[in-house]
Amino acid sequence: MSRIGRAPITIPKGVEVKVDRGELQITGPKGSLMVAISPRLTVEMKGATLTVRRPSDNRLDRAQHGLARTIINNAIIGVTQGFTKNLEIQGVGFRCAIKGGKLELSLGYSHPIVFEPPTGIAVQVPEPTKIAVSGIDKQLVGQVAANIRTFRPPDSYHGKGVRYQGEVVKLKPGKTVAR
Repeated sequence: MSRIGRAPITIPKGVEVKVDRGELQITGPKGSLMVAISPRLTVEMKGATLTVRRPSDNRLDRAQHGLARTIINNAIIGVTQGFTKNLEIQGVGFRCAIKGGKLELSLGYSHPIVFEPPTGIAVQVPEPTKIAVSGIDKQLVGQVAANIRTFRPPDSYHGKGVRYQGEVVKLKPGKTVAR
């Protein structure tokens, strides 16, 4: 992780970073994020670059160093570009729709599943079998997409269910008939 932690972070135009004892306030065109880092690490700002420094080379500090640098970089990317996670629904009669700001999923159960996305997350349905989860916080976008996927994970025999776009589900063979 030390090579990742040592790399400087360039701050693009339109992004404002405020460093305050273990917390960074990152504001950009898409919104604002607060990032908390380990109090053992120090963040230095020189011009349009940020560098994260660690006090020693022990294992915990090295791990925290790379982690903090990556989290800060993801926050800067989030407030400038945002993050999107795409999901696909496969199965006969499986579909989804947005109704009143909530995601309504029909996944073969006796009732529809209604999911209300948390604040800061936008859920769109470009097609009845596709879901796009987007926002500025990478961790929250991934967690919401994972929560939606848990409503009906892909079946290992037929592949029916909610999966990430491009996810390959290894199908098991069915029962063999005795002859």
